[in-house]
Amino acid sequence: MFVLSSMLEAKAQVKKYAVHTVAFYNFENLFDTINNPNNDEEWTPTGAQNWTSKKYNQKLQNLSRVIMQIGTNDQQKEAPTFIGCSEIENRGVLEDLIKTPNLVNLDYGIVHFDSPDKRGIDVGLLYQKKYFKPTSFVNIPLIIYRGNNNEKDKETEEDKADKDKIEVTKDNRIYTRDILLVTGFLDGEEINLLVNHWPSRSGGEKKSSPFREAAGRLARKVMDSVYKVNPNAKIILMGDLNDGAYNKSVKEGVGAKLKKSEVKQFGVYNPFEQMAKDGNASLFYRDAGDIFDQIMVSETLIKTDFSSFQYWKAGIYNKPFMIQTTGQYKGYPLRHQANEVGFSDHFPVYVYLIKEVK
Repeated sequence: MFVLSSMLEAKAQVKKYAVHTVAFYNFENLFDTINNPNNDEEWTPTGAQNWTSKKYNQKLQNLSRVIMQIGTNDQQKEAPTFIGCSEIENRGVLEDLIKTPNLVNLDYGIVHFDSPDKRGIDVGLLYQKKYFKPTSFVNIPLIIYRGNNNEKDKETEEDKADKDKIEVTKDNRIYTRDILLVTGFLDGEEINLLVNHWPSRSGGEKKSSPFREAAGRLARKVMDSVYKVNPNAKIILMGDLNDGAYNKSVKEGVGAKLKKSEVKQFGVYNPFEQMAKDGNASLFYRDAGDIFDQIMVSETLIKTDFSSFQYWKAGIYNKPFMIQTTGQYKGYPLRHQANEVGFSDHFPVYVYLIKEVK
């Protein structure tokens, strides 16, 4: 009787949780094959990449294979509820992606705006319609300028070949990606998501840092505007930041903290800072591993009361099939090459949101 009573008590103490995965993935040059007026000539059948329909469709299949598995494990069987994405040409490529056999039954919705980026690439958000109902979405432009019209940067050969080279107009404005803000209800609970792709390191990390610092300040300003409407808002900031968690753009611009105990009201926790300290990487920049792809959460998502959705833990999805196995770039993400359509030069990152269910 004592053993049976103990077993029943233990069973009664087992808690159940609803789990949702929030992911971010830089798709690396997800262009269609159509020549549009957005500097995409390279990604056409007659362009430098010889970008044919066959290659494009293979790229979609590769990305969908990754997306459907991000964050899945023994506890979490489902594909991500949210996928923030960058380096997409237009809404059409996302529509093609969610129609692939791996994803079509997941019924993803799309939030996307065209941005003024000179390469013609944008950010977007995919979400599973059965879980999330968006109520508002807006794109917020990052308006930055280079300081001196006569300034001539010394560029290395690597800088000149940089795929994300910063371009400047006659008025000295640097046109880059907007920040995407999406608000809606996740299983009836309000969630706010910011999707980012901050200016590149073209011309050198130090010279380009002020542009990303401006992006960090803008992201913080957006978060503050959300808090003005709802002081208890739950906010998730994600993106390819082209900076590490230790850089000024993140530490001072956003105000992200390494430890949960350091996060005050309206503050931000960045789980990827510790992961970077532990030697993990989401990409390799000039032969050094780093985590430029990050997901941060507001103080309202790191409480210990799981009666509403809270942050649980974070990860980098880097399965063997996504990794280069030979040659100079062994261990790097398996990206597009002349004779092989890869996945991306970034690994996707993710966090779990969990809530206790009765």
